[in-house]
Amino acid sequence: MAAKNGQETNSVIGEGSIFEGKFYINGSLQIDGKFEGEIRTEDQVVVGELGKVRTDIQARRVVVAGTVIGNIDAESEVMLLSTGRVLGNIRAPRVNVEDGVVVTGEITISAGQKKDVRSVIEESYEAGPKLNDMIRGRRRSREGEKESPQDA
Repeated sequence: MAAKNGQETNSVIGEGSIFEGKFYINGSLQIDGKFEGEIRTEDQVVVGELGKVRTDIQARRVVVAGTVIGNIDAESEVMLLSTGRVLGNIRAPRVNVEDGVVVTGEITISAGQKKDVRSVIEESYEAGPKLNDMIRGRRRSREGEKESPQDA
């Protein structure tokens, strides 16, 4: 069964189905029914428009068109389609968000950084100009202007 993005889907929780438990799979999973438990795959998880999920998802790629209550941790990307609803934290190198998405939670986009994202941002901020250095520089230039022989 081909998924919308052309990848093969080897496990499906169909519309009207309910599944509770741990789902560790080798391959992709599409959820069009209701799922509660735990999902882990090294491939893709797709929550279809009718899919309702209460779980933490760990996968290479996650596509949400339905409802997810839980955290999403993706190795490569999270796609939030216009009908997507997420209550939970999202962590991925890349997050694509269409108009109409509803999300509450913390979103961490790492852009593939291996270092802690917080450290990367703080280091970037600290690399900029410093106010104290600018103030000292102005004072020195003013003091230099006062002592300048051209003013005499």
